[in-house]
Amino acid sequence: MNSLESLKIDLKGLVSEETTLAYDLDDTYFEALDGAEVKRGSLHVSVSIRKVTGFFELLFHADGTVVVPCDRCLDDMEQPVETENRLIVKFGSEYSEEDDVIVVPEDEGILDMSWIIYELVVLVIPIRHVHAPGKCNSAMTKALEELSADRSSDEESAQPIDPRWEKLKKLKM
Repeated sequence: MNSLESLKIDLKGLVSEETTLAYDLDDTYFEALDGAEVKRGSLHVSVSIRKVTGFFELLFHADGTVVVPCDRCLDDMEQPVETENRLIVKFGSEYSEEDDVIVVPEDEGILDMSWIIYELVVLVIPIRHVHAPGKCNSAMTKALEELSADRSSDEESAQPIDPRWEKLKKLKM
C-alpha cells in the first residue's frame, strides 16, 4: 500500500458526527510527494473532522521538524514547524479549491489530504532559513566571506566616487 493511501478520507463513509485521525509522517511521505520545498522531515498531524449539515469542518494540527537547505551555507538543517488550520469541505459536481473551501465530487466522496498537509506545512516555514550562529558549514562560510570581500573591493576600485559623496564622507567622520 502506498504511504499516501492512508491520507485519503472517504467522507461519505464517516458515521459519527466528529472523527479524529492522527498521522505520523516521515521521510517516506515527503519522498512520495516529491515536493520542491521539503524532501525530508518528521511530523505528527492530527485532523478533527466535524460533520455539519451541508459541509465538513476539518481542523488540522501539525508539529514536528522538516529538513530544508540553509540559505547561507546550503547544508541541510532541521526547521521546527507547528501549524493549526481550518478547512471547509463540501460536496459538488467537480473538484475545486478556493481559499479555505474545498469542493469534492459527490459521486466519489474522497478527500486526498496528502498535498493539503504538505502545503499547510510549507506555508509556515520561514522565508529565510539559516543555521543558528556558529552552526553553518565553516568552509562554505569562509568561501562566502572571501568572495564577498573580493566583490566589494572590485566595485570600489572600478567606480570612481562622486566628489560630492567624498565630501559628505568627511563630514561623517
